[in-house]
Amino acid sequence: MNAKQKEMNHVELLIGRILQVGVYISAIVIICGIGLWLVKNGSGYAGALPTRLGMIFQGAMQLKPYAVLMLGIFLLILTPVLRVVVSIYAFAKEGDRLYVAITTIVLIILIIGMTIGYQG
Repeated sequence: MNAKQKEMNHVELLIGRILQVGVYISAIVIICGIGLWLVKNGSGYAGALPTRLGMIFQGAMQLKPYAVLMLGIFLLILTPVLRVVVSIYAFAKEGDRLYVAITTIVLIILIIGMTIGYQG
């Protein structure tokens, strides 16, 4: 096995590990949010719930159950996006320009979709 194949195997393992760790971390955060919800007997908000990332991060730092749950869901959504970014790197290292272009287009579509969802 040459050095390029070893590096590609390493990148493939890294991609798999990113998915595993991302799911585990988001699951832990979501479980903590559920636990807080049960302990505090509610969302931690009297009125409107946070919808902006800054408000969610701020609420999570204050251990508000709804914000912690939303942070866990955000991390879960972010996991495959990070996988796409690492895939672009892997294809570039491999010298596969077609797959770099396709994966970059996928990343752009993901970012546009998240932006539209965030705006709407």
